[in-house]
Amino acid sequence: MFISPAYAQAAGAEPSFIGGGLLPLVLIFVIFYFLIIRPQSKRVKQHKAMVDAVKRGDAVVTAGGIIGKVARVKDDEVLVEIADDVRVKVVKSTLSDVRAKGEPVKEDKK
Repeated sequence: MFISPAYAQAAGAEPSFIGGGLLPLVLIFVIFYFLIIRPQSKRVKQHKAMVDAVKRGDAVVTAGGIIGKVARVKDDEVLVEIADDVRVKVVKSTLSDVRAKGEPVKEDKK
């Protein structure tokens, strides 16, 4: 008598289209792509181009922080001179920077 009967309420309205819950996930992926994935892939391409373009006489910095001058370039390794008569073989992919470009080697006219 004092308690009124409780009736079940109608279910909430469904989204107007099926992808309503999917839209935020797509937006998050797009934001990640433009802020993280795309710039990183650009950096990787630039580093690969820099490493492929290294030549004799370039001043380079290795990933370990060793600074030296390129004495010889082979397929995937570089001979770096770090002091007078001290040369170290380094894998090309471990080069982190090319500081100064070297001059082309002059050929003898003999």
